[in-house]
Amino acid sequence: MTFFDALILGIVEGLSEFLPISSTGHLILASALLKLQQTDSHKVFEVTIQSGAMLAVVFIYFKRLSTSPELLKKLCVGFLPTGVLGFLLYKLVKTLFQPSLVSYMLIVGGIAFIAIELFMKRRQPSVEETGDVTYRQAFTIGLIQSLSMVPGVSRSGATIMGGLLCGLNRKVATEFSFLLALPTMLAATCYDIYKNHAVFQMSDIQNIVVGFITSFIFAVISIKALLRFVTSNTFISFGIYRIVVGVLFLVFLP
Repeated sequence: MTFFDALILGIVEGLSEFLPISSTGHLILASALLKLQQTDSHKVFEVTIQSGAMLAVVFIYFKRLSTSPELLKKLCVGFLPTGVLGFLLYKLVKTLFQPSLVSYMLIVGGIAFIAIELFMKRRQPSVEETGDVTYRQAFTIGLIQSLSMVPGVSRSGATIMGGLLCGLNRKVATEFSFLLALPTMLAATCYDIYKNHAVFQMSDIQNIVVGFITSFIFAVISIKALLRFVTSNTFISFGIYRIVVGVLFLVFLP
């Protein structure tokens, strides 16, 4: 992997981590376009640079996180399903990192986005503030988040759609998705590094630093842009985008 590759993947991760389009899926597809093999060290690189995006959430929401222990408890409850299932199915999940599967999941997810938005069109949300999310809703959203262990599903997409189905308005569902990323991504990053630390080489450090910093910068931009977008728009456009990208990659990727 070159400096340029790390820079591109950092940008892709930062922009896509919190958009409902699957950052893991886009990293796999971007790596395929860059002709990078999905080796163990490359997979660890992809997971590790997610920490940059995670830091962006802390940067933006630090005050809220540091003054609301109740919210932190709800995030822990929301993390439980993915944490348990991720630990039990870790080896199986790692075998799923294939461009073709990502493409199919992008299409399936896109169709689900459109269907859920149309279904929720005539329903009024019952939760207008992030602090009003109940423990039961947090757990249910976390359960739906566990679907995102399949590359291409999208962690943010699953949690946002889960939030809408649980009665959260778009802004609250989006913010709760950002915040729920913290325990989820922290656990995934730490566990991946622990399981694969032997594949690291000193030459990898520069690329990881480049990817981390780039991911942080573009994640901050992405978070703020998405929050502005959801105040007056649905997620149907993301659903269409997912379908188009999935079809294009199925057609053009070998």
